[in-house]
Amino acid sequence: MLEKGKKYIVDIVDIGHGGVGIGKYEGFTVFVEGGLIQDKIKVRIIKSKKNYAEGEIVKIIEKSPFRVNRKCSDDLIDCGGCQVMHLDYKKQLEIKTNLVKETIKRIGKIENVKIHDTIGMNEPFRYRNKAQFPIGKNNNEAVLGFYKKKSHEIIPTDKCIIQHDVNDKIVKIIKEYINKFRISIYDEKKHEGLLRHLVTKVGFKTKEVMVVLVANGQDIPHTDELINELKENIPGFKTLVLNINTRKGNAILGRENKILYGYGIIQDYIDDLKFNISPLSFFQVNPIQTEVLYNKALEYANLTGNETVFDIYCGIGTISLFLAKKAKKVYGIEIVEDAIKDAKVNAKMNNLDNTEFYVGKAEEVVPDLYKERKRANVVVVDPPRKGCDEKVLETIVNMKPERVVYVSCNPSTLARDLAYLDERGYKCEEIQPVDMFAHTMHVETVVLIEKK
Repeated sequence: MLEKGKKYIVDIVDIGHGGVGIGKYEGFTVFVEGGLIQDKIKVRIIKSKKNYAEGEIVKIIEKSPFRVNRKCSDDLIDCGGCQVMHLDYKKQLEIKTNLVKETIKRIGKIENVKIHDTIGMNEPFRYRNKAQFPIGKNNNEAVLGFYKKKSHEIIPTDKCIIQHDVNDKIVKIIKEYINKFRISIYDEKKHEGLLRHLVTKVGFKTKEVMVVLVANGQDIPHTDELINELKENIPGFKTLVLNINTRKGNAILGRENKILYGYGIIQDYIDDLKFNISPLSFFQVNPIQTEVLYNKALEYANLTGNETVFDIYCGIGTISLFLAKKAKKVYGIEIVEDAIKDAKVNAKMNNLDNTEFYVGKAEEVVPDLYKERKRANVVVVDPPRKGCDEKVLETIVNMKPERVVYVSCNPSTLARDLAYLDERGYKCEEIQPVDMFAHTMHVETVVLIEKK
């Protein structure tokens, strides 16, 4: 057990969850924020437990060959927006590939599966089409940025190089608007004040911009002045939405939206398909890599035009419509009602009439469809981080599709679900990681699973 407050020389041997460096001191594990593989560093112990300690960097004695200069300010090193901006990008991809391999083997107990190298980006910057900025205050002035790692302290961020560059201008306008009109800012401890978050969405191909202000109330003042500022200074500005969130807790968005300007939607393309995007609807945040991911999913689905497909957790129908171009029939299932409304509009907008969309919990809707004798030759699932509900997996097994294509944002729950399917007659054949979230430790994967 290491002594709290004392300094030790630590060798970083790996990177763990959230990008934290995993170090060793005489075989004892020390977690070090900012440590990189092959760093030798002097560390001050800030927390000491029986089996591990946590430390902070005092001095880098021998720098990792994979350590690079951050593209953004060194002042933002504690920013929670990125985790490994200081790690060489090729090494990021290698680590993500190894993470998927290790997780599939350790949790899924699955061997002899082909896991490809992670597909990265040519330019892994300015790639995000959605940003969420918490709003706070410092010395009675508005502060917008990202939360400091492991806290709700806001680090002011005037420029974020993984977000679309239009956000730099929007943040400046919102900050000036709050300060000029003395708009009250939400205090999460007291549950008082008005403005909570700024959310933006950008169409990368259409250049259309949505601005969403999240408020602890039904109205915000001086909207005409704000709309004029956005119209004059933000190219492509299409809509301003007030999202009403009066609940306590960490949820960013509430369920109710009021359109203050425009139509409450923007549009964008993935490949040649056009999509309506609303404030509450899910749309992949990296449009460049989304095309890579979805084309791989389409390849794994191996459609000939005669198949019926279930797209479970379908969102606004992005994968559904990709599949519908090649399938006989596609059924999409999603719990968010606004997303299903968007999906139906998107299908009509793209002249794809071989789709049906259902709103509800996947674990309830999918078994109901099965009871109604609706069957799929191919099933696609793209669940949230918690993975597929067991009822969904059970119904898939009972349905006996030829193939399952699993799109995952969490290797751990993916591995768990693959183990479930493997025990019940389905073999994981191939896994393709795709880097949707450069400079973070998150990795997206698309998996081909076939009936044994």
